[in-house]
Amino acid sequence: MKTKFKGIIFDVDGTLTFTNQLIFDSFNHITKKYLGKSFSDDEIIALFGPTEDVILKEMCKEEYEDARKDYYTYYKNNHDIAQLYDGIKELVIDIYNAGILLSIFTGKGRTSALITLDELGLTTYFDMIVSGDDVENHKPSPEGILMFLNKHNFNPKDVLMIGDAPSDIIAANKSGVEIASVVWDSYAEKEVKKLNPNNIFHTVDELRDYIFKI
Repeated sequence: MKTKFKGIIFDVDGTLTFTNQLIFDSFNHITKKYLGKSFSDDEIIALFGPTEDVILKEMCKEEYEDARKDYYTYYKNNHDIAQLYDGIKELVIDIYNAGILLSIFTGKGRTSALITLDELGLTTYFDMIVSGDDVENHKPSPEGILMFLNKHNFNPKDVLMIGDAPSDIIAANKSGVEIASVVWDSYAEKEVKKLNPNNIFHTVDELRDYIFKI
């Protein structure tokens, strides 16, 4: 299989795997135990941006260390509710076997990102993993994309970013790489389609056809 891309960067949540429910459940496990209340899905989504550690530190204050341990224990032990999207692992493997360098750029903290990639059997395929803990400026900053470009001295035109959020689109545009927006599980589908109307993918098969088109 052939593709014009020399490097491909994947987001994690909503792109490789359905982790939203796991994240909601993990946070509510903590908020019930340490704050005595539950948050709605929208309230938790509103917290997205900083890593889990930053959010937990602000939430739990002096109980942060215990809350952090409980969060990641729950996240790992209940990870079976987070499933890969049909065909996505096969696509990652085919890209890898085609000699294309793969990177992760996610707003997740490194701990949860590695738990997810390990649990889903994907870690070994990625040349580089850039988490929210590895950058000074989170998405929509292009910092994580630029780290990958600089590591391999890639021309931005030879690299594709794949993500489900508006922040992925903005980061890609700022860095000059191409952006593929997937909406099979996007929590912001309307905004994504408004920002990137020409490169929208509803299924993994559609994305595969785009990557490997001659």
